[in-house]
Amino acid sequence: MQEHKKSNDFFEGIYKKNENNHDNIPWARQDVNPLLQTYLDNGEEHKGKALVIGCGLGDDAYALDNAGYDVLAIDISQTALDLAKERFTDSNVVFEKQDIFDMPQKYHENFDFVFESLTIQSLPIKFREKMIHTVVNTVAKKGKLLVVAHQHNGNNDGPPWPLKHEDISLFKTYDMKELSFELIRETSKISDVKFRVLYVKS
Repeated sequence: MQEHKKSNDFFEGIYKKNENNHDNIPWARQDVNPLLQTYLDNGEEHKGKALVIGCGLGDDAYALDNAGYDVLAIDISQTALDLAKERFTDSNVVFEKQDIFDMPQKYHENFDFVFESLTIQSLPIKFREKMIHTVVNTVAKKGKLLVVAHQHNGNNDGPPWPLKHEDISLFKTYDMKELSFELIRETSKISDVKFRVLYVKS
């Protein structure tokens, strides 16, 4: 897993270097992901335990907290977590340093809602199936999982490594049922199309 450790060190280095200027963190929107916000605005009651994978500066976790969830937000960068805590001192979010590949047993099938945005694609393709399986393992029975990822356009050599349709289909091999599937057009240097897929665990 040496390659995985290098990825972890890379992300920590980026956050550390840009502690005082978040504009230079390329993936940091510094606002809630709009593809998460549309889910939160769907009129349903939002309650239970939620998990944000690769929470970064914490905006998505904060939005889930405001929506009514009890939120655990994880990242492998301690600097990112420290910045998130500083930004959202009024929230009830628990920010925790955690490697998704080494989640404690207490988090197995523990969360009623899991948000995974762009984290899977940030790791080399060799980790893809393991990553997808590990993400699914955090979702409780009848829990929901919202996945946001760039679509591979045939020219993505990485990093990051956008997902193909067959990657998205892997979720359904792990007891996840597709509730909605959308292709969202959004101008990006990575890919102009994003997957937005909502699953429920059977």
